[in-house]
Amino acid sequence: MATYTCSKCGMSVNATCGKCDTPLVDASLKLDDETVVQISECPNGHGKIKSPMCCGQDMSCEI
Repeated sequence: MATYTCSKCGMSVNATCGKCDTPLVDASLKLDDETVVQISECPNGHGKIKSPMCCGQDMSCEI
């Protein structure tokens, strides 16, 4: 399951798909400008999300 953690305050969040309630899996996405963005995606193909934010910064998730 994708668990995002804030490096400033330590808060963490677990993510599941809203359509099928399956835990999201960690992944990365390479953008057209070659930037790599950390994401979580539904293993059943229902979509993907960018990392959530906390304390004004992206939360991180070990891949």
